[in-house]
Amino acid sequence: MGWWDWDRWSLLQRRGNHIFVKLFVALLLVGFSFRFFFASDSFSSLPLSQPEEVEDVREVIADSDPLDNDFASNTSVPEVALEDGIEYRQKDKCDLFTGEWVSNPSGPAYTNESCSFIEPPQNCLKNGRPDTGYLYWRWKPYGCDVPLFDAEKFLNVMRNKSWALIGDSILRNHVQSLICLLVKVEVPVEVEHDKQYKSRRWHFASHNFTLSIIWSPFLAKAETFENEDGVSTAEIELHLDVLDKKWTSQYENFDYILISGGQWFLKAAIYWENKTIIGCHNCQRKNLTDIPPDYPFRKVLQSVYRFFTTSKHKPFILYRTWTPDHFENGEWFNGGACNRTVPYKEGDFLGRDIDHLMLRIELEEFKNATRNGARLKLLDTYRLSLLRPDGHSGPYRTFHPFDKNSVRGPNDCLHWCLPGAIDSWNDLVMDLVLNGN
Repeated sequence: MGWWDWDRWSLLQRRGNHIFVKLFVALLLVGFSFRFFFASDSFSSLPLSQPEEVEDVREVIADSDPLDNDFASNTSVPEVALEDGIEYRQKDKCDLFTGEWVSNPSGPAYTNESCSFIEPPQNCLKNGRPDTGYLYWRWKPYGCDVPLFDAEKFLNVMRNKSWALIGDSILRNHVQSLICLLVKVEVPVEVEHDKQYKSRRWHFASHNFTLSIIWSPFLAKAETFENEDGVSTAEIELHLDVLDKKWTSQYENFDYILISGGQWFLKAAIYWENKTIIGCHNCQRKNLTDIPPDYPFRKVLQSVYRFFTTSKHKPFILYRTWTPDHFENGEWFNGGACNRTVPYKEGDFLGRDIDHLMLRIELEEFKNATRNGARLKLLDTYRLSLLRPDGHSGPYRTFHPFDKNSVRGPNDCLHWCLPGAIDSWNDLVMDLVLNGN
């Protein structure tokens, strides 16, 4: 995966209506040209903060299913009934995921000096980032507040419990933030890791709380072919109907799961179903049918939800939505950068078409999943992340990149500085899990 594989980097460092919705998706797909991995369109000045079609999906789902307000609003009022794992909630209450970034003079809950769990590519201050304004913002939903993460309360509630974060390097970014918030109460001990430190497990002994990160960027079975520098030497082989045993084999061990798909689905890949190659994306085999990445993304999500709803084990599951990048004036491989130092206001930035499409698929599949007792909630961080072009590592993924003898690589406009904007994700996690929102 080239320079984007933070796990290798870390190792080196250590060592409407539904018919309208379906018609719109069909029209959107016709002639849609997908770019190389992490290709980013030029920034739009259109006065639209949330893609109109995505907003329509949220409204259609909220209007069509009064049970599904875990999706529609994530309200802050207590649940009044529970049936088939879907909570009934009052409407017209606060949507935790729609709001703005407001000034926070008190700053972050931790520093890069107080937390030793920040990996080098996210340690922007240590790496020489000169501006610090990105540290002084908090997420404020319209009409309500999200309480700040309470480490003591979280650990007390999670006593004798286990968590797993399952996905790609954004989940690794997220788990660093979570640990940094928790170390104010207790410092965990790492008890397990794989050879490349991609999957890891920590134990908070005083609370008998276990926190794991499981590397599974596709959530499904995949073979990747990379050299020592992380550069792909062949297309990924992705099996759309076979989930990754790295997480399914451990599924019954976890009381809480935070899971997400991600930008790996945009990479060149050969697709398998029923043990047969069905096509590929961006591959060199001219005799294979070209399949855009929205199809495998949808198929894998369907398999994931089918697994959740048919399994006897019913942990509390959060699905986190797509994470946008903020490359300007190029892509990650040809000079794209993210030099902004303040958040966007609503309406400043539209985002990319591919982001809108993949987000739409996530929202649709979350809504369509048969609950069957599964405890599912949506952690919709897309919009609040879209507004934070200032929160990325940029050139400061490497140590003092502008020093005379420094080796400076491409900018990172996808992962997040720590401390920083991603800490607000954990405020939302706590509110959704501990406060019943």
